Amino acid sequence: MNPSSFVHLHVHSEYSLVDGLVRIEELVGTIANMGENAVALTDQCNLFAMVKFYQAAIDAGVKPIIGADVWVMNEQDNASPFRIILLCQNSIGYQNLTELVSRAYIEGQQHGKPQIKKEWLYKANQGLIAIAAARESDIAHALLANHLELAETLVDEWTTHFSDRLYLEVVRTGRVDENIYIQAAVKLSEKKSCPLVASNDVRFIAAEDYEAHEARVCIHEGHSLNDPKRPKRYSEQQYLKTPEEMRALFSDLPEAIENSVEIAKRCTLELALNKVYLPNYPVAVGTTIEQHLVAEAELGLKKRFGEKEIPEFYLERLKTELTVLNSMGYAGYFLIVADFIRWAKNNKIPVGPGRGSGAGSLVAYALDITGLDPLLYDLLFERFLNPERVSMPDFDIDFCMDGRDRVIDYVANRYGRDSVSQIITYGTMAAKAVIRDVGRVLGHPYGFVDKIAKLIPLELGITLDKALREEETLKQRYAEEEEVRILIDLARKLEGITRNAGKHAGGVVIAPSKLTDFTPLYCDENEGVLITQFDKNDVETIGLVKFDFLGLRTLTIIDWALETVNLLRAQNAEEPLDINAIPLDDQKTFDLLRSCNTTAVFQLESRGMKDLVRRLQPDVFEEIIALVALFRPGPLQSGMVDDFINRKHGRAKPEYLHPKLTAILKPTYGIILYQEQVMQIAQVLAGYTLGGADLLRRGMETRSGFKKRSNSKS
Repeated sequence: MNPSSFVHLHVHSEYSLVDGLVRIEELVGTIANMGENAVALTDQCNLFAMVKFYQAAIDAGVKPIIGADVWVMNEQDNASPFRIILLCQNSIGYQNLTELVSRAYIEGQQHGKPQIKKEWLYKANQGLIAIAAARESDIAHALLANHLELAETLVDEWTTHFSDRLYLEVVRTGRVDENIYIQAAVKLSEKKSCPLVASNDVRFIAAEDYEAHEARVCIHEGHSLNDPKRPKRYSEQQYLKTPEEMRALFSDLPEAIENSVEIAKRCTLELALNKVYLPNYPVAVGTTIEQHLVAEAELGLKKRFGEKEIPEFYLERLKTELTVLNSMGYAGYFLIVADFIRWAKNNKIPVGPGRGSGAGSLVAYALDITGLDPLLYDLLFERFLNPERVSMPDFDIDFCMDGRDRVIDYVANRYGRDSVSQIITYGTMAAKAVIRDVGRVLGHPYGFVDKIAKLIPLELGITLDKALREEETLKQRYAEEEEVRILIDLARKLEGITRNAGKHAGGVVIAPSKLTDFTPLYCDENEGVLITQFDKNDVETIGLVKFDFLGLRTLTIIDWALETVNLLRAQNAEEPLDINAIPLDDQKTFDLLRSCNTTAVFQLESRGMKDLVRRLQPDVFEEIIALVALFRPGPLQSGMVDDFINRKHGRAKPEYLHPKLTAILKPTYGIILYQEQVMQIAQVLAGYTLGGADLLRRGMETRSGFKKRSNSKS
C-alpha cells in the first residue's frame, strides 16, 4: 500500500437505511479510479451489504475492510446512545462483530435504534479495532461538555479492553462543534497517547449528491427539505474525498492521515465464499447419510409402484441420480426436504405436487418431495442438478397458505431455533414511488406529483430514464417545466436506492450450527421475527442452503373445497374424494376447460388465458402443460402460439428440421416449447452430454432471454 495514501474508514452505503447514499459498485469503482487500494464499509449497525461489498472490492483489486458504525447504550445517565466505529482485523473480529450487531437487533432495540451494551463489546472485543466517533462518541460527548477528567477516564476504560486498538476520529466537514472537538481531542490524544485518525464520515460519493442525500434523509424521517425546523446533521462536505483532498484538509495533523493507512494494514479479513454448509440430518448409528438416502429412495420407489414390477429404466435412472447426489454431497438436502414435506402431509397441511426444475428428479418423486413422475413427462434430472456445474439444488415447494408457518415452526424445532430463520429482502425506490417521495419532500402539492407519477408507464422494471424516452407527455413536461425537471432529476439520483428491509416471501435457511456462525441477524422492532441480514443471494454465497417455503392460496382453497365436498359425501354415505385419484383424462374436466369456465382455476383464469384455451381447445393433459408454457410474452409475440394451434387443429403440418428431432418435438407439433427439448436437441444433434446441454441452455437464458420465452414442462 502506498505509504503516502489515505484510506476512508467511515463510509455509510445505501444499506445504512437512514442516511446512506453510496452504492457499493460506485464506491469500489471510485476508490479504484483514485488509485487507492483499500476502503472500509461501516454501515449503521448492520452488515447488510457485507458480502456484496467484499466481492465487489476483491473483484476490483481493492482491499475490503469490514466494519460497522454502532450505537452503544449510554447507561450511566440514561442519555442518548453514542457511536463507536468497529473494524474487523481478522475472522475472530468478524465473528464478534456479527454477534454484536445481531444482539443489537435481538436484545438492544430502543426507540427504533438497535444498540449494544458496553459490557457486550468489552467481552467480545477480540479482533476488533475501535474508533471513537468524532462528536458522537462517549469520549467526544465528555470533551464537548468540557468534562476533561471524564474523557480521560473513558479513554482509560476503553484502552483496558482495546489496548493499542483505540483511536479518536477527527473530521472536518463544516459541522457544528467540529473545531472545538478537534482541539480537545488533540490534547487528549497527546496526554493519553491515544492516536488520532482522520475520516470524512462519508455519506455520498460526490459533492453534488448532497441534496439527494438530504432528500433521502427527509424521506426516511418524514420531513420536507424546506422545513426550517428539521434536524440538519450533515454537510455538503461528507463526500468521498480524494486522498489529496484529505491530506490537504489535515496538513496540520499528518499522523491522523497516516493512521488511516496503518489501520487498513491491521485489518485483513479473508472470507471463504461459495462453500456449502448443509444442516445435519440425523441417521442411525453405523449408517452414512448417503446410504440412508439410497435406502429411502429405493423404498419410496417401490411404494410408488406398489405391486407392479419396477421397469429397469426407472432403476437405472434412480441409481444414476443417487450417484450424482451422493458424490456432490447433497444427500442431506434431499432428506431434510423430504422430512418436512412428510411432516406437513402427516399433519394435514396441503403440499403442492411440485414445480420448477425439481420435478425432473426421480429421487424427489420416490421420496414424495414431488408428485410428478419425471419419466412419464420426459423431465430431465440435469435441468435440476447438473453434475458438470456444481450448484445447489433448489426445490420450490408450495404449502397451503394457512399451514406454511406451521411447517417452518416444525423445522425450527427439529434443527434448533438458533439455526433456522427466514431471509431478509430489501425494498428499493422504484420509479413511481420515488417520484411521489421526492415530490413530497420538495413540498409540491399532491395533485401535481400524482399527475407526474401517473405519466410513468405501468411496466415491470420501468425506470425514469426509460419513461422519459417512451412517454411523450412526460418528456415534454420535463423539457418545458422547471419544477418537473428538478423533481425528476432529484428522483433519478435516488431511484433504485435501498429503502427498507423486509422478509422474503418464502426463503428459509437452516444452518448446521447457530446462524450467527454464518450470518448476522436482523429483527424488526414491531414484528419481532428473526431474519438473516444477508439476502437470498448472499446467504447462498456464504454457504447457507436456502429452502423455499412458498405459501400458495390455491392449495388452501382446494383444501376448503375438498373439505366441503367430503362433508357432503359423508352425509350421503359416500367414500371421501381423494384428489390424487382423479384421472388426468377425465372428459368432463376437459369439457369444462374447453368451455372456458376456468375462473379460479390456478394459472388458467385470466382473460388472456381463457382466450388461449378457447383457441387451443385442449383435450389431453399435456396440452394443459403446453398452455402454461405458451402463455408468455415470447410465444405470444413471436407467432409460436398461432403455429402451435394451427398444427394441433390440422390447419398446418408439423415441420422437423432433422429426422432425429421428430421424437423430441412430436408432442409439441414440431415446435421447441420447453427447455428440456433444447437440452435433448443438443444431445441428439451435437453429441452433448445432458450436463453440457444444460450449460448451453443456461447460456441461452443469459444471452437471449430464452427463459422469458420458454418454460419447463413442470
